[in-house]
Amino acid sequence: MGSKTQQPIEMARKKPEYEFFGPPGAALISFVLPPLVYAITFACNDLSGCPAPSLLHPKNLDLDVLKREVGWPQDGWRGLFSLEATGWTLAFYLFNAILYRILPATETEGTVLRSGGRLKYRFNAFSTTMFCIVAAAAGTITQGAEFPLWTYITDNYVQILTANTIIAYALATFVYIRSFSVKPGNPENRELAAGGVTGNMIYDWYIGRELNPRITLPLIGEIDIKEWMELRPGMLGYILLNGAFIAKQYRSYGYVTDSIVFVALVQTFYVLDGQYMEPAIMTTMDITTDGFGFMLSFGDLVWVPFIYTQQTRYLATHPQTLGPWGLAGVGAALIIGFAIFRLSNSQKNAFRTNPNDPKLAHLQYMPTKAGTRLLISGWWGIARHINYFGDWLQAWPYSLPTGLAGYTILSAGSAAVDGAARMLDGRQVIPGEAKGWGIIFTYFYVLYFAVLLIHRDRRDDEKCAKKYGEDWEKYKKTVRWRIIPYIY
Repeated sequence: MGSKTQQPIEMARKKPEYEFFGPPGAALISFVLPPLVYAITFACNDLSGCPAPSLLHPKNLDLDVLKREVGWPQDGWRGLFSLEATGWTLAFYLFNAILYRILPATETEGTVLRSGGRLKYRFNAFSTTMFCIVAAAAGTITQGAEFPLWTYITDNYVQILTANTIIAYALATFVYIRSFSVKPGNPENRELAAGGVTGNMIYDWYIGRELNPRITLPLIGEIDIKEWMELRPGMLGYILLNGAFIAKQYRSYGYVTDSIVFVALVQTFYVLDGQYMEPAIMTTMDITTDGFGFMLSFGDLVWVPFIYTQQTRYLATHPQTLGPWGLAGVGAALIIGFAIFRLSNSQKNAFRTNPNDPKLAHLQYMPTKAGTRLLISGWWGIARHINYFGDWLQAWPYSLPTGLAGYTILSAGSAAVDGAARMLDGRQVIPGEAKGWGIIFTYFYVLYFAVLLIHRDRRDDEKCAKKYGEDWEKYKKTVRWRIIPYIY
């Protein structure tokens, strides 16, 4: 009992072990990434081009002209916020919470905490999303591309982005302040995250002080904030934003291209697959190790839905047709990536669940002094994070349909241009001098995801080095490659 009561004090006394370059890095990420999302939103737009024409000639940049090109609100910064859009966004979160409570769910216990206890979890993210997809599909069937959900999202995109950004900041601040009420040996099994009690306010606010913050809402009951935010509102928003951009393409051109449908479908499948396997999240670093702070709140509620949908947002304005062979090519890349990702994860989970299963008898492993076994054959004998390689491969088919991205929008009444995509309102969309520059936006996800996975690999390597000691060094000599066989 004594070790438990002193646990938070002992954690605080340890020399801080910072990630993300410590407090300066946490501050930089916390207050630079949100403006970056806005910069991407305005720089690649449906009014003038992607990038906006003035950005291609920075030496002659005129701020007033640039504001007109990117659609900067007439009332300035105040136009980025809308009380109505914020209200509807909060209603969206509440609707998610109601579905969480009333829809059938699987209930299970999480992994053992440092205190020895276990938290109970309720899983129904998949059925929640399916319910919303069916409802949105019904509305689209009856009202077409003018279904109010789709038009409201695209007409108020920036204001909805602002609402979610405010919620991310507010949520991170709420759980940070509330984490100071965690008492040693509490019956609710509340714990502080090992890496979130450095004593530096900005870093702890960013990385998260409390491991599994929970809140009890009237009529809805208890919600695990971290697990709930990880797979629910942001992921559902991911799907709905894609749907809104498909509808926008139809309203603009009178047709829908195979490229935008392909991207939206595979991203929907990616979300649904993760939600269907929701219990598997219990063993991830996000749940077992990281506290809940701005890093996760902003990532879950803003970064994922608004950055990961840049491809469909781009294609809504600059339609591309892949054709049978193009679809086959990006489809093959997707299948290969998904197969590596799913088969490797399934093999790992099966081995963790029952390493003595006769079906796994062909796998070789290395015993460790920590009492666990490390796979050194099968998928996990190829690379230490072969699943990351498959996950990264899946990112490419999202961006490839945009091609050598970049476009310029010509006003209605301009001379006809061969090969231009003509909107119903008479505007024409051509590659122009923007061709190639659009990859900054449509392939940003691929680059970012690579950096994210490399960082995750480094974090896991440090964690395992502490856990397994010399056994980990021996393991790395056996399984040499980190993520990509024979390359990295």
